[in-house]
Amino acid sequence: MTDESGQVRGTVPETGPEEPVEQPDPLAELTRERDEYLDALQRLKAEFDNYRKRAARDQEQLVARAHERLVKELLPVLDDLERALAAAEEHEEAKLEEGVRLVHRALVDALQKEGLAEIETDGQFDPHVHEALLSQPDDERESGAILDVLQKGYRIGDKVVRPARVIVVA
Repeated sequence: MTDESGQVRGTVPETGPEEPVEQPDPLAELTRERDEYLDALQRLKAEFDNYRKRAARDQEQLVARAHERLVKELLPVLDDLERALAAAEEHEEAKLEEGVRLVHRALVDALQKEGLAEIETDGQFDPHVHEALLSQPDDERESGAILDVLQKGYRIGDKVVRPARVIVVA
C-alpha cells in the first residue's frame, strides 16, 4: 500500500539478510566455570599441604632446640657427678658428700630454669596434685590433712608432671 506521498505503509523496510546472533553455549560456560573452581581448589589444597608440612617442620625444630637447651643445662650436672664418683673411688666421704650435694644443687637449678616447681605438701590433701597412697588415723590433725610425704611431686607451670605421693589422715 502506498499513501499520497508514494511511500509504502505497513511493511518493514528491508535491510538485507539478517546475521545470526551468537548465543553463548551454556554447557561450555559451565564447564569453564567448573574448571576454574577445580583449579582454585587444587591450589588451595597445595597451599594447605605446604602449610601443614611447614608447621610440622617448625614444631620439630622447636622441640629439638628445647631438648638441646635442656641437655646443655644438664651437662655441668653430669660433670659434677663424674667428679663425685672419682672422689668416691678415693674413699673421701666428706668430698663425696660435698660432690653429691653439688650435683643435687646443680640439677635442681637446671630443672627450675626449665620451669619445674615442687608441689606443696603442707596442709590439706588435693586430689589434683597429690596421690594418697595410705590413710592413717591421727588424733592431732583433722581428716584430709597430709601426714607424710613418700615422694615429692612436681609441676611445670599449671601442669602436674608427677603428683606428690602422700599419707593422708583418715
